[in-house]
Amino acid sequence: MERYITEFSNYFITIFMALYTYECFAVFRYSTEEKRKGIYVRQNILMFLVHFTCFLTICMETGELDYLFFYAFQEVILFAAISLFSMIYPKINKLLINNICLLLSIGFAILTRLSYEKAIKQFIIVTASLIVAMIIPFFIDKFKFLKEWKWIYAMVGIAALSVVLILGSVTKGAKLSFSVAGIAFQPSEFVKIIFVFFVASALYKSSTLKEVAITAVIAGIHVIVLVLSKDLGSALIFFIVYVLMVVVATKNWLYLLIGAAGGSAAAVVAYKLFTHVQIRVTAWKDPWSVIDNEGYQITQSLFAIGSGGWFGLGLFHGTPESIPDVESDFVFSAVTEELGLIFAMCLILVCVSCFVMCMNIAVRLQDKFYQLVAFGLGVTYIFQVFLTIGGGTKFIPLTGVTLPFISYGGSSVLTTLILFSIIEGLYIIKQREVSKSGKTKRKGASGGNSNRRARVYEEDEAEFEEEYEED
Repeated sequence: MERYITEFSNYFITIFMALYTYECFAVFRYSTEEKRKGIYVRQNILMFLVHFTCFLTICMETGELDYLFFYAFQEVILFAAISLFSMIYPKINKLLINNICLLLSIGFAILTRLSYEKAIKQFIIVTASLIVAMIIPFFIDKFKFLKEWKWIYAMVGIAALSVVLILGSVTKGAKLSFSVAGIAFQPSEFVKIIFVFFVASALYKSSTLKEVAITAVIAGIHVIVLVLSKDLGSALIFFIVYVLMVVVATKNWLYLLIGAAGGSAAAVVAYKLFTHVQIRVTAWKDPWSVIDNEGYQITQSLFAIGSGGWFGLGLFHGTPESIPDVESDFVFSAVTEELGLIFAMCLILVCVSCFVMCMNIAVRLQDKFYQLVAFGLGVTYIFQVFLTIGGGTKFIPLTGVTLPFISYGGSSVLTTLILFSIIEGLYIIKQREVSKSGKTKRKGASGGNSNRRARVYEEDEAEFEEEYEED
């Protein structure tokens, strides 16, 4: 019986994941949360089936009951997260919450397979981070003065990055973090969010050339400090987010061309100045010629991805531990090897659905500051996903950033949960804007004599009453 369970588990996991992914995009057929309820229920069922099947396989393969107790604790936390978010914020966007919990459950499963000790640490961090994340939407909704803190964001961001530059410990050739009382912090993860708020607060009132130039100087200082710390992956994220936010704020595509030219020139300079960049580029260009040294990580990653096939080798049937730093930089390769290429593609699509929802929220917000924040945070998230997966698959040179919610890393998990909680707060603000807009439209429709205007507002009225009857 155990042999049959482990043999067919990957097929069931893949089917459940594929169905979940389909529901992620089926959500966008409907405009209100009320109409999406059935989809969210099906997503919850499929998510728990994926999680259960993964840990059932782990228990069968290892024969250790400790994993079963660990699974039970995870189920309690994930169920509590979904329930409490829905209870505290009835009008929250449940697609993002469901996707967060799915990605966390996948991260728990693959980290348990790779390192039980690290999986436990990650679980503790996630539990604490979820508690913090639950209060964020309230503050985003209530604190209207956040848009006025432009220079505070700038000073805090630069100061935090400078502390790492001066006091940080060197990891893989770069200064990424510093420790306080034995606890390591990676400030660049937190500053990503602060940086988005800085750019949004700088450009929401005025996006003139003068304002863009001032903002560019401050953004440039952030990037330069990161470059001096040799944290080039984070520097690239900051640069891309800034350029795209400027393009959206100004609606001038010329800035995109200028950014592309400047970024290309900076990449060449970085290649000339930093040895570890040269190593990564060499490993990217032809890892097979340096397979024993610089190309070892990427070649092992490609071997893992290639050996997994469509449905994977099965948990504990691959050799992902042969990849250095597999729990952080190359976790996607481990997922692909043991859970399969179809599962990995679905994982990417789930991340894409998060980004699409962020953009959907951004375009529907009326306040330009909130629009820019939602857009900037969405780009920050999806570009980090791109860098991690692109580096592990040899699509781009390795940058050393983590895969949000799945890779091992406390700072990454906490900041990504905060990022999504901010977006949930913006979703609540969007609902209030729609509520006010709906009331205005109803007054206009009742005060006029035109049947055409009444018909135009009739659909908005129905949608408004359906979504906000208990607001």
